[in-house]
Order: sequence, then C-alpha cells, then structure tokens
Amino acid sequence: MPSDRGPSNPPGGHGPAEAAPAAGPAAEPALRTTLLSRRYVGLLSFSVLLGVPIAVACFFFVGFQHELQRWVWQSLPRTLGHDEAPWWWPLPALLLAGLILAPIVTRVPGTGGHVPAHGFGGTPIGPRALPGVVVAALATLPLGVVLGPEAPLMALGSGLALLSLRWARSAPDPATTALVATAGSTAAISTILGGPVVAAVLVVEAAALGGARLVVLLLPCLLAAAAGALTFEGFGRWTGLKTGGLSLTSVPPDAYPDVGDFLWGLPIAALVAVVITLARGLGFRTAAWTGRHTAVRTVVCALAVGGCLTAYALLTGRSPQEAALSGQIMLGTLAADPHELSVAALFALVLCKGVAYGIALGSLRGGPIFPAVLIGTAAALACNGLPGFGAAPSLAVGAAAATAAVSGLPLTSSILAILLLGPDAHNQMPLIVTASVLAFMVTQLVGGRHAPPSRN
Repeated sequence: MPSDRGPSNPPGGHGPAEAAPAAGPAAEPALRTTLLSRRYVGLLSFSVLLGVPIAVACFFFVGFQHELQRWVWQSLPRTLGHDEAPWWWPLPALLLAGLILAPIVTRVPGTGGHVPAHGFGGTPIGPRALPGVVVAALATLPLGVVLGPEAPLMALGSGLALLSLRWARSAPDPATTALVATAGSTAAISTILGGPVVAAVLVVEAAALGGARLVVLLLPCLLAAAAGALTFEGFGRWTGLKTGGLSLTSVPPDAYPDVGDFLWGLPIAALVAVVITLARGLGFRTAAWTGRHTAVRTVVCALAVGGCLTAYALLTGRSPQEAALSGQIMLGTLAADPHELSVAALFALVLCKGVAYGIALGSLRGGPIFPAVLIGTAAALACNGLPGFGAAPSLAVGAAAATAAVSGLPLTSSILAILLLGPDAHNQMPLIVTASVLAFMVTQLVGGRHAPPSRN
C-alpha cells in the first residue's frame, strides 16, 4: 500500500505499463492497437491461467495458517488444562515468534518480506525471497503477531507470478515483468479482500494512473483476480477448510444515518485516523530502532508485543486472544454483538492492540490492514453510547476511517467497508464515503512528520 505521503506505485511496488499510450482522444487508436495485439491478448490469457495456481497456493497458505492459529490459541491451552488462553500465554508465544523471525530478517534472502510500516510498496518479492516470506508468515502470525496475512499473500502472488516467467520462451521486457507481478499480487489479495472488485480498485487507486495506461494495467489484474477468487471460493466449498478472510457474517440492525450519526461519526473518524497514524508513527520509529542489532531487537519487540497482549488480559480479565493476531475473529464478534465488550474493555483493546500494532509494524512481518480495521472499529464502538450514534454507523465509520488511514486509499477503503457491512451498506454509503475521505485528509495533515525518509 502507498504511504500517506501521496500516490505511489501499485501493490508490490510495481509500475507497469510505462510504455502504454497516454490518455486523450489521440491515444485511442494506439490503445486499440495495444489491446488487440497478439502479445497483449496472450498476456490476458496468461493472467487467467496465472490466477488459478496462485489462488490454490493462497488457499492452502491461509487455511494452514488458520489451523495453526486455532491450535496455538484454542487446542493447546485446552490440552494443558485451560478453558482458554491464560493471561500469560502471549509472552512465550511472542518470544518464540521473535526467535523464529530474527534469523529470517537477518540471514534469509528477502528478510521475510517488506517492513509493514512502509505498506506494500518496495521492490516485488521474487522467487528467491519467497521461501523466507512464507516461513516467516506461517511460523509467526499464528503465534499472535498483531499483523494480517495480506502482505505475505501479495508476496506469494508476485513471487509465483515471477517464477512462472522463467518458463517463457523469451525473456520478457521489464514492463511485462512488472505487470505480471502486479497481476499475481492482485490475484492473491483478491482471495481475502472480498473478491476481484476490491483488488482491482486497489490497483487502480494505488497506481495513480489514468486513461490508456490504466486500461492496460487493469485488464490483466481483473482477469487474474477473478480467476483467483473463483478458485479460492471453490476450494473452500470442496474441502470445507476454513480461511480467515476479512468478512462479517453478522452485522448490527440497519438504520439510515441521521444528523446525530454524522455529528458524532465525523469527529470519531478523525480520531480513528489520528490513532492509526500514531500507531504508524510508532512503527516508523521501531523500524529505525531495529535497524541496528536487528536480531536481538526483533526478539525484544516481539516480546513487547506479547507484553501488550498480556496487559489487555490483565486489565480486562478477558482472553488475550481478543487483542492478538490480525483481528478478523474479534471483528466478527463485535459486529455480531457491539455490546460484547464494555466501554472500558474497548478502550483497553484500542490502547493495548494499538501499541502492539505499532511495534509490530516496525519490527515483525505481516500486513497492516486487518489489525487497523479492528482498532478503528473498537474505537468507534466505544463511542456507541453517545446520544444519536447507532451501532451500524459506528461500525461503518470505524472500518472505513481505519482502512483509509492505514492505506492512504479512500476509494478502496470505502468499497471494502461497503462489502464488510453487507446488507447495511446501502444506507451507510454516504457516511462511509465521508468518513473515508475525512480520515484520509486527517492522515495527510497529521501524518507527514511520521513518514520515513524513504520506503522499503
């Protein structure tokens, strides 16, 4: 994802289609020639074929991670005689995560992936770096690292896509290579972000392209994402294996937002943007701190994340699992019952998970979106008791504002929040879009001093 400093390259750091014709009426013949060329039609066909194996790999990646997560946080505690993970559980779990990750970030090609505080930008993950990314994600995310699976999935997609080019009869040019890598990343991320539409919009908005260049980039990504999403869903029905996509099975009763929802919702959207921006600022500082003595400091940061999760359990008397991991399960719990946690517990969740998230952004490996959505939703739901501020608008504001703040992509954030809310989305659209834009602007206003001098 691009940082909050403005438009950037599409996910994976690629800048494809540089040679595509410029926008405008004069470019239409050139665009038609490009789209109907044998090479480009072949690329579209290749994109469809590319999406299938990438989706299969992503399916087993996400399914295996989900099973490991359930074993670490549910099965193993019960085997040891606990009804749920005890308050101290995150400390050894995160210590182990740090010990596993330290040699990967210091000795393995690719350092286990990009630093998540810098978003999804940077050079594409190639085949040589792919094993380190996969091992880092599968071995540490289930242990409670407060990050999501989306960045490793995109790395998996780009790595497999670039690997497929090794069997090409002739060496592809740099623009084609970048486009194929982007299509692979898009196919991968579509499996957990609600399908090809969100993934395609994400590519469009992140690429900051227009006209003919946009069309040339978008079509292969759409086809790869559609094939990938279809394969991913088909495997889920065929195997019955659960995966951890960002989706909600139950949402609060729908209500059209009124004046009170806007009067409370917009300041809360701004507050959510500030919280996420502060967490990212902590991530940038942590990344700078771990630049030296990386192995030791990675372990220290992982243990600090475990300490934050333990603090949540001690403060609330609830399971530390609620603050651990990426947050998909807890987000679904709060959406199904916004009053599951008390206001004090929600504030504790925002504080403890927010600090853990900021530390993890700068030191561990994973994606930044999923935990941010939970933090923003919890912050908004903590204000649900304000007069005239409903549960459905709270959920809409929190999800949209947090995603816009962490991604810098207000359109993608709006669509993702709309898909999350499902039946509630139609009436909440004006509030969702307004919250996304406001959060984006607030992030631009307060986030500049937190941005790193350069991106990873």
